[in-house]
Amino acid sequence: ADMIHLDVMDGVFVPNLSFGFPVIEALRPLTACIFDVHLMIVEPERYIDRFAKAGADIITFHLEATKDPLAVLRAIHKSGARAGISIKPMTPPEAVFPYLPFCDMVLVMSVEPGFGGQSFIPSSPDRVRAVRNEIARLGLSVDVQVDGGINEQTARLCVAAGANVLVAGSSVFRASDRRAAMDALRN
Repeated sequence: ADMIHLDVMDGVFVPNLSFGFPVIEALRPLTACIFDVHLMIVEPERYIDRFAKAGADIITFHLEATKDPLAVLRAIHKSGARAGISIKPMTPPEAVFPYLPFCDMVLVMSVEPGFGGQSFIPSSPDRVRAVRNEIARLGLSVDVQVDGGINEQTARLCVAAGANVLVAGSSVFRASDRRAAMDALRN
């Protein structure tokens, strides 16, 4: 993998619960791979420093999870991590436009966050395209990541729309040959 995407869920922002700092701290010495930590938690600003110290290289939070997204982006950068902001499928892509100059990455969710194995929402490439077009209009260098229902077919749609970072879970982990599944996504 080019990076490891770690979903942190609090059971409040999303209806599922996952793991936190201790797991990331335990994994960090085992690999030099980039840790892309996706916070699906309320009030992410309370935990930025802890996740950075645990080993997060990229910290992404949800626009919908905080009252002050700009303060969270600044806190992530201050911690030394790269800053990402994510939007749920029903959030208009334009909602992240004011924050693009302060982001390293925008995560466009292509399923409702919180559970793996969901079906890709067909309108997702249009949302990716809207974000990518605004990044280009502003002359910025910001990654566009897509997460949810990514497989060989949906990856093509997202890349054609402007995504350059893909998060794949079920399509890789359920494959009989995980390396072949990842190679198919790269191609």
